[in-house]
Amino acid sequence: MDGMDLEEQERLPVQRDERDGDGDGDGGGAKLGCCEKFQRSISKWMLPEQSRNKYLERANCCPPPIFIILISIGELAVFIYYAVWKPQKQWVTLDEGIWNSPLTYKPAEREEAWRFISYMFVHAGVEHILGNLVMQLVLGIPLELVHKGFEVGMVYLAGVLAGSLASSIFDPMNALVGASGGVYALMGGYFMNAVVNFREMIPLMGIFRIVVIVGIVGTDVGFALYRRFLTDEGGMKVSFVAHIGGGVAGMTIGYVFFSSYNHKLLKDPRFWMCIVGYLVFVVFAVLFNIFLSPAP
Repeated sequence: MDGMDLEEQERLPVQRDERDGDGDGDGGGAKLGCCEKFQRSISKWMLPEQSRNKYLERANCCPPPIFIILISIGELAVFIYYAVWKPQKQWVTLDEGIWNSPLTYKPAEREEAWRFISYMFVHAGVEHILGNLVMQLVLGIPLELVHKGFEVGMVYLAGVLAGSLASSIFDPMNALVGASGGVYALMGGYFMNAVVNFREMIPLMGIFRIVVIVGIVGTDVGFALYRRFLTDEGGMKVSFVAHIGGGVAGMTIGYVFFSSYNHKLLKDPRFWMCIVGYLVFVVFAVLFNIFLSPAP
């Protein structure tokens, strides 16, 4: 990263006060406002030390984190639709409503290609959607404030698609619902940055964020494995492979997007390696589903 050219960035029309120029100090004792304090906290959580000053120079909330908010509203709206207008026996369990949804990924209907993306809007129950919404808002909003909607959106959707394609290859007989692929992509990208830039971030923050992510991932994957293999629920089983596929997408594509703040992404060889690798995987998965899949 150190050898790459920095982009020539002009300050945005809304200039920050000169007290913010030193990055970490209070500018000669001038009291910071709530917005400045919030932006400083975001920079410490999301960026290594050498990138914080540049972020603080042009930090603002315009555009707002619109992608992650809109996608969360969409997922919540679809959940409410199936819970209220197509009532379930229980909100916390699976039932026929979501299985018959045109959004759910089902192996027998995988020729309807939109299902490889649209499954992210359909959730299995209250605990499922709450877990995904909380994680993607808590992590996605700060990421989008720093990296903006295009980068976060690309990583999120790459995780969703990688999750369904990986499931179609490694767990081809099972259905898929939920936004876990996108959520895990955000966590994977953030986790890799926290590990790689550990020395450049506040040590206790680095340890805390790594422990939290590992704890959340371990708990969630453990629950998914339990629900997949050990429960006696009838009907279709839900694949857990999307979690892994989304996480891998995040630790590759997500890591490159989130580690290239203030650098020319197209000049980063890691970017092209990840993009080419991702495209090769997508092409292989498409061919597998057309010619080799054992699914009906």
